[in-house]
Amino acid sequence: MSILFLLIPLSLILLGVAIWAFFWAVDSNQFDDLSGPAYSILYDEDAEATEKAEARKAAGLDEPAAQPSSETTAQASTSTQTDSNSTSSDSANSPEKKDS
Repeated sequence: MSILFLLIPLSLILLGVAIWAFFWAVDSNQFDDLSGPAYSILYDEDAEATEKAEARKAAGLDEPAAQPSSETTAQASTSTQTDSNSTSSDSANSPEKKDS
């Protein structure tokens, strides 16, 4: 029974600390944006690059659309040539010949 004389004041002090921590969090705007930090991991933008882009946009210096690299263009033309070669060789090697 004598332990209650220790536990009751201790629990009241702990309750007071919890209430103080809650009001501190509200006053320091800890609950303003609850979903923003959760989605920030999904964005792959560097803050410095974003600031530069916003500054360029504000100055009216929008960047032109990105041009495909020469390597990508070369790969596309190679695959197109390979596709056309395979279709022509398929028709030449077909077992059926059409009589006109």
